[in-house]
This record gives sequence, C-alpha cells and structure tokens, in this order.
Amino acid sequence: MKTIATVNQKGGCGKTTTAINLSAALAEMGKRVLLIDLDPQAHATIGLGRDPNSFPKTIHDVLTRPGVGLSDVAVPTGVDRLDLAPCNVLLAGAEMSLAAVSGKELLLGRGLRDVRDTYDVCVIDCPPSLGISTLNALVASTDLVVPVQVHYYALEGLRRLLDTVGIMRQWFHPCSVENIGLLLTFVEERTTFSRQVQQQVRNLFGDLVFETVIHRNVRLTEAPSAGEPVLRYAPRSKAAADYRALAAEVLDVVPPSVEFVEDRARRGIQKQVSAIFQGSWIPKRQRSHNPVAPRPPFFLEST
Repeated sequence: MKTIATVNQKGGCGKTTTAINLSAALAEMGKRVLLIDLDPQAHATIGLGRDPNSFPKTIHDVLTRPGVGLSDVAVPTGVDRLDLAPCNVLLAGAEMSLAAVSGKELLLGRGLRDVRDTYDVCVIDCPPSLGISTLNALVASTDLVVPVQVHYYALEGLRRLLDTVGIMRQWFHPCSVENIGLLLTFVEERTTFSRQVQQQVRNLFGDLVFETVIHRNVRLTEAPSAGEPVLRYAPRSKAAADYRALAAEVLDVVPPSVEFVEDRARRGIQKQVSAIFQGSWIPKRQRSHNPVAPRPPFFLEST
C-alpha cells in the first residue's frame, strides 16, 4: 500500500486541502483510498462534511488503545472508494499520554498493517508541527508530499522539515520514506514574485518538485464550507484539474483529459457561519462606563 503523508510544519500552506483533494482524485481514478486525519483540528474530517465529535472511535483510539485498529475507525465518505479515519480534539492529548511509551513513533505504522490489503493508497493529513503524530506519519509513510506556499516564510519551514526527515532516516530503521515531492501551492502565474520563487525552487530541488502546481482558486476556499472535495464541489474548475493532474503524477500515469471550465458564478460560503459557533460562548466587548469624548477633527496648519 502506498502511504503518502502531506506534511509541513508551517500552517496555511495547503496540507489539508491537498490531502482531501488528492485522496478524492486518486479515488476518482479507481484506487481504494484511506484518508487519515492526524491533525487535532480535524479539518480533513470537517472538510469531508463530517462532525468530528460524532464518532465513537477515532484515530486517537488507534494510537492510544491496544487492540483498536484502523478498520475499526474507518468510515465511508460521500466519495466512492474513499474512506476516512476521523479525528477530533482528543488527539491533542496523545502527545502527553504517549510521551513515556516505548516505540511511540511506530504506533501508526503498526495500525496500517491492519488495512494494507484493503486499500491501494493511504493519505495522511499531518498537523502543522513536528510532534509525535507527525513523527508517526513520517515513519509509516513511503512517500511525502510537502505543500510549499510560494512565499519566503514557507521556504524557511521547508528547510527545517528536510533536516528533520534526514535525521529520522538515520534514527528510525522502519522509516521507509523514499519519495519526497515538493508541491507548489497558492501559485499566481501573473505575479513576478510567484514566477521567480517557482523557478528558483525548481533550480534548487530539480526533480523533487512536482510538475503540477496548485493555483490560487476561490473554489478551493469555498469547497470546505460545502463539506466536499473540490472535485465534487466544482468538478470542472481549474482547482479540480490541478488535483487530478497531481494524482496522475503521483501514480506516474497520464492525467485524465478533462477540460476545466472557468466558472465565474458567485457562490460564496456554503454554510452559515452561525452554525459553526452554535452552542459556543461568544464574549461581549466590555465598554467603558465613562466613554471618552470624541476628539475634534485634526487639521494641518498651512505654513
């Protein structure tokens, strides 16, 4: 089973978006896919339209309870051939509960043996940190997809990640990561800066950089509010075409010939923001009982 971790300790670079849509594209191409949500924020779970608190067992149980396997927590999604191993905030406590456990970095790899004959591909959405959860994903994976935002800070984070992977390959014998692919995200072809960063990254890393890039696209922003991958939310969008091309490159096959259609319809958010905060405490702004009188307009004197 090919096991792909989407990883970068810098947040906001498109890890979860890539994990969801790469998984959906691989499933669309006929592969049996398991998406593991390994981020306590549970954005991959939410992005597929599921409530993180609705599951009796999650990936947290696989890591912390002996005898619970991935087959016990995997649930179907709205995408054919794509299953989800969900997550919720309980996973944040695993960092502390597993701190003293011997071989804690190998727990996910052991869990994957339970399903290696069930799925063709496993995609792991990692948290934006290099804690125990991410270490488990790195040790268990055969491939890494590293989303790199076309931004200077993102390149700094990439350097630290590559250093970490190099150290892990020396420390952990089971660490079998062989293929590392850098995926350029939030690309804007029309800006000089974006083109310059792309060219310099390709010059430096060569074949490590995917030919496919993920362009900045409003449909990618809207799709999570609909609880769907962009391949279902806007199947003929440029974003969907990008992720189909990425899936084909990952599998080393010719991408499907589906032309994208520029959709200029104004859709906006697909879920009421109030639904997200239902039942949550919302603070009220404390105002002074002695409000300061407004200042008179300020005018510059001519000299």
